[in-house]
Amino acid sequence: MLTAIPQPAFYIFKCQQSAPPGMPKPSCVKADNPESQQLFQHLAQTLMQKGIIATVSPIQTGCLNRCQQGPVMLVEPGHIMYVGLTKDKIDRIIDEHIIGGEVVSEYVIDDEAWGEATPPASMAR
Repeated sequence: MLTAIPQPAFYIFKCQQSAPPGMPKPSCVKADNPESQQLFQHLAQTLMQKGIIATVSPIQTGCLNRCQQGPVMLVEPGHIMYVGLTKDKIDRIIDEHIIGGEVVSEYVIDDEAWGEATPPASMAR
């Protein structure tokens, strides 16, 4: 009998995009910002330390198209985009949102920059 791997309750997509030096586009992982380079590792280690890594899956992604608000990460379910991340903000998001069930609203992207999702059926040709 196989041991079942539980379905994660949350997926956390952390943007790991790093623009080359001199590029005008901002990036979520910056060469001149060591903390930005450590955020994904901090996220994963914190989930492990709290014993919830089996039910919360951290995923490294490319660009999530909200570069001006970076560093960013997207929490699913809920379609919650957290912006301007630091290690302290990630700690609070894990404690209050992932464990506690309450979105940390002051770290959530502004509605003007995120808005409602566009249904694919409305754009399909």
